[in-house]
Amino acid sequence: MARTGYSLQIEGDNLARAKANELHVSPKHSIEIAHFIRGKNADVALAYLEDVVAKKKAIPFKHFNRDVAHKRGLEGWDAGRYPVKASAEFIRLINQAKKNAEYAGLDTEQLVIVHASANRGRCMRAIFPRAMGRATPKRRETVNIELILREEE
Repeated sequence: MARTGYSLQIEGDNLARAKANELHVSPKHSIEIAHFIRGKNADVALAYLEDVVAKKKAIPFKHFNRDVAHKRGLEGWDAGRYPVKASAEFIRLINQAKKNAEYAGLDTEQLVIVHASANRGRCMRAIFPRAMGRATPKRRETVNIELILREEE
């Protein structure tokens, strides 16, 4: 795995970063979650994602919403889902970024997510054995997720 930088170059003393490469979650779910939490307070986003894992609140699917059912409780949008696995990875990454901010001496109550992106990672190829000596190829998709948090006044 190569070391890669962040796609957004922001400099400053009041920033905290976290990044994860090649996570085994859905790229479409990760892109929708990143779009939803961008610009929110880190604690608010963390509480919302914990409700998504508990299937109490849904993530609005604004881009990948073909044949996606309506969900109760969404405001401003009707189609949504409960991406539990991707939400758990985002929770882990937000907690890492908050720990990085605490280590840097920032106030963790005032952190705002200024950059959240999810990009498709490497696609791992494998073979799924079938009956009669046949085989079917399968592809495991991965995701690269970046978070940058800024301390707001």
